[in-house]
Amino acid sequence: MPFVQSSGAKIHWDSQGEGPPVLLIMGHLYSSKMWYPLLPELTKTHRAIWFDNRGTGESDTTSGVTVEQLTADALAVLDAAGVDKAHVYGVSMGGGIAAEFAMRYPERTLSVTLGCTMLKTEGIAFAGAQKLIYNLPRWLVRAMFKRTKPENYGTNAPRDAALHDIKILGQDRFTMKGVREQAKAIAAYATTRERAVATITMPVLVLHGDEDTAVPVEKGRELHALLPHSKYVEFKGAGHNYLVANNAGSTTAFLDFIDGVDRGQGGE
Repeated sequence: MPFVQSSGAKIHWDSQGEGPPVLLIMGHLYSSKMWYPLLPELTKTHRAIWFDNRGTGESDTTSGVTVEQLTADALAVLDAAGVDKAHVYGVSMGGGIAAEFAMRYPERTLSVTLGCTMLKTEGIAFAGAQKLIYNLPRWLVRAMFKRTKPENYGTNAPRDAALHDIKILGQDRFTMKGVREQAKAIAAYATTRERAVATITMPVLVLHGDEDTAVPVEKGRELHALLPHSKYVEFKGAGHNYLVANNAGSTTAFLDFIDGVDRGQGGE
């Protein structure tokens, strides 16, 4: 089980497959195990590299987490994997980290895929109901996962796939302090549109479900409109977790995109 030290934390990572490297960055609260819908097809033709954000999975939990620190963790994993440059794919919070990665380390980024995410340009206070939720006991949060309805995945999501995902979520490993620190990092983070346009000059793929209730689909459309080198794919009847709601469509869209980049076609 590989680990790398990064900014005072032991970060768990792993990889599988051979071919052009792909760095996968999972979203808030979930460990890298939640990439399971994509990995079977991806690893047939690419080297997939994934890791647990601090506070989840096998990685350490630390205080004072920032998005910049989470981005540095991603770089540490890429270094540990011995990879100079990779396709970078993040979903939700992981999409924000992937965008920050592309802005900070463009020389390490072959392409960037931003799934069910947005460009956050204003920090907000971590307070009120949000603060209360993240102070709930972990057993109660796990119980809430088990009560998730398949309908939350979107009107076109296969019911059996949603039920399977709910079961896996209920078993996923995290600490309440860890996810609270992630939430605080997300709240505090902000960048600028000007910085994004100036630095994200590599090929970009934006993926979003049109029934996303966590990050409204309009945010994905805005992100695509902002980035001149981006391609946009929207999944009808898919909620926030389009990896489950439209596994075949999202997997094909991503693989076609990075294959196009590898062929020198800019992801077209």
